[in-house]
Amino acid sequence: MAGVPTSGDVTRSRRVKSSREAVAGAVVLQGCSFPVTCSSRVVEIQSQMSERAVELLGLPEDQPCLLLDVGCGSGLSGDYISDEGHYWIGMDISSAMLDVAVEREVEGDLLLADVGHGIPFRPGMFDGCISISAVQWLCNADKKSHSPPKRLYRFFSTLYTALARGSRAVLQLYPENSEQLELITAQAMRAGFTGGMVVDYPNSAKAKKFFLCLFVGASGTLPKGLGTECADGEEIHQAKFTNERIRFRNAKGKSVKKSRDWILEKKERRRRQGKEVRADTKYTGRKRRPRF
Repeated sequence: MAGVPTSGDVTRSRRVKSSREAVAGAVVLQGCSFPVTCSSRVVEIQSQMSERAVELLGLPEDQPCLLLDVGCGSGLSGDYISDEGHYWIGMDISSAMLDVAVEREVEGDLLLADVGHGIPFRPGMFDGCISISAVQWLCNADKKSHSPPKRLYRFFSTLYTALARGSRAVLQLYPENSEQLELITAQAMRAGFTGGMVVDYPNSAKAKKFFLCLFVGASGTLPKGLGTECADGEEIHQAKFTNERIRFRNAKGKSVKKSRDWILEKKERRRRQGKEVRADTKYTGRKRRPRF
């Protein structure tokens, strides 16, 4: 396909420069303006999230795969991919971060590009895709011409094309709020993906991590998040996204206060906190008749 770089093109050119407008974008690995290799703690966290993302890809054992690393930065995620015996191509908008990756002599190929403009690779090229702390930056409008929904859809639609049928994309992200998370997942579903959100350690403020696990083609079984079992052994259900439209009872998407759903949600929260709560019955949340 003319004008579309292949793996050979990327190999011959370690870094393909994009326009100045792309370099001025906001997708920077981890949101850092300094090399992430400067802190051993950051390196450790990055390696752990990369390991978890590759695990969620469900790649076949003893078979090398070609992976795409979106927001590869200085190549820390790529180091783990290489250690696992896979090949990878990294994309990032920050030339400074890619310079660090070149200095570190990472094994993957590097491409300087704004993923909001799309994934410029031929269809079905990759066996999987990971991204660590990068996709949420597409929700920012850093220029008048930037439309977050359009940039997200462009990213997801071209990513869907670049992935092989039956493969997965695992995107670790830090959403600012539920609206941002809904925007990202909505555009992913619109592009044809299925899947949902895997949340590791949902009850921990520090260890909590969001992984958007997307399937190409037939919908697979959503992996379980780490630390998702309550003290009594009950499992916390993961969020799963479908193409069905769900209408909430109020504008904020929350159950109406004092309603049956609101009461059940409150009781479930208290159970997860280890507090004693009365069992649910058909009378739970039932309105009493007024007394005269």
